[in-house]
Amino acid sequence: MRLSKKKLSLIIWVFLIALIISMPFLVSESRLKIIGKCLSLSILALGIDLNWGFTGLLSLGQGIFFALGGYAIAMYLNLNSAIDGLPEFFGLYGVKELPFFWEPFKSPVFTLFAIWFIPGLVAGLLGYLVFRNRIKGVYFSILTQAALLVFYNFFNGQQKLINGTNGLSTPTTKLFGIMVGSPIIQNYFYYITVLLLVLSYFFCKWLVSKRFGSILIGIRDDEPRVRFSGYNPVLYKTIIFTIAGCLAGISGALYTVQADLITPQRMTIPFSIEMVIWVAVGGRGTLLGAVIGAFFIRMGESIVQGFLPGGWVFVQGALFILVVTVLPEGIIGWVKNDGPRNLLTRIGIARFIPTYPSLEASKNNDI
Repeated sequence: MRLSKKKLSLIIWVFLIALIISMPFLVSESRLKIIGKCLSLSILALGIDLNWGFTGLLSLGQGIFFALGGYAIAMYLNLNSAIDGLPEFFGLYGVKELPFFWEPFKSPVFTLFAIWFIPGLVAGLLGYLVFRNRIKGVYFSILTQAALLVFYNFFNGQQKLINGTNGLSTPTTKLFGIMVGSPIIQNYFYYITVLLLVLSYFFCKWLVSKRFGSILIGIRDDEPRVRFSGYNPVLYKTIIFTIAGCLAGISGALYTVQADLITPQRMTIPFSIEMVIWVAVGGRGTLLGAVIGAFFIRMGESIVQGFLPGGWVFVQGALFILVVTVLPEGIIGWVKNDGPRNLLTRIGIARFIPTYPSLEASKNNDI
């Protein structure tokens, strides 16, 4: 029985890998971009799960770091495509000289570094200032939300420097001499997104499987006891908040080149709250749940908006109510607690579903 289960698992993984690789040949260009955006947001969700699911830090300001990564890649692409050394929008406001903070983004190496380092640096500084004053719980959430509003208003008002409310667009910019919005470049970004999502997932998995992860869970469940045991919660919370900021920056960059635009709207409160809903629905503290929640909820939004514009708000609210009242541990938690079989039992068809012995039972029976 165990062998057949392993074969089934292998078949599923082979099918998924083949599906991912062949996706650009199976769907339209617009649909592929939607899938790529959903996958990039899954990287963002992993960072939120590290913060909230494992450490108990409910941050409502991840949109800051997401947007910083998006602006970093957009600035490079706009500079790389500028004819006279100035992006086109500067001419609309009479700007004749490139602002000093744009200069480093002429370098692709600096940009690749800045995409994750700048969001991580901002997250680290903000986290340290907050955690050293032992701000936590709802006060931490409110503070991160206030920081989000500060960044939003600042970016929204810088019309001459970063095009303010209009943001920075990328589809007509060039990369390696080819339009970023072209199918071939978008295919590359899709595969890069898949690769970085897999690497991010296994990095997070490795991180929480070590003693470091146990300390994070200890901080979440009983911070005073962790401090009494000789560990410094400020250090661990700052590190994990910084890592989550780096992941958000990478996610923001990948999302921007596939969404064709980055604006201050990525720093709004509703978007940051939506991120939390992804993790809650998928299952906080599971990592896989964060990935599943972000991907399928965003895909669902795309489908619902296509059939019923404006109807997604009601679906999203219903999902949140469902999680709070029926599935407090999310989809993954429900599955781990044998939820599907219990549901099938109520329906009366569970007897038709094959069962497999647990690993411990298999060992005891020498299977």
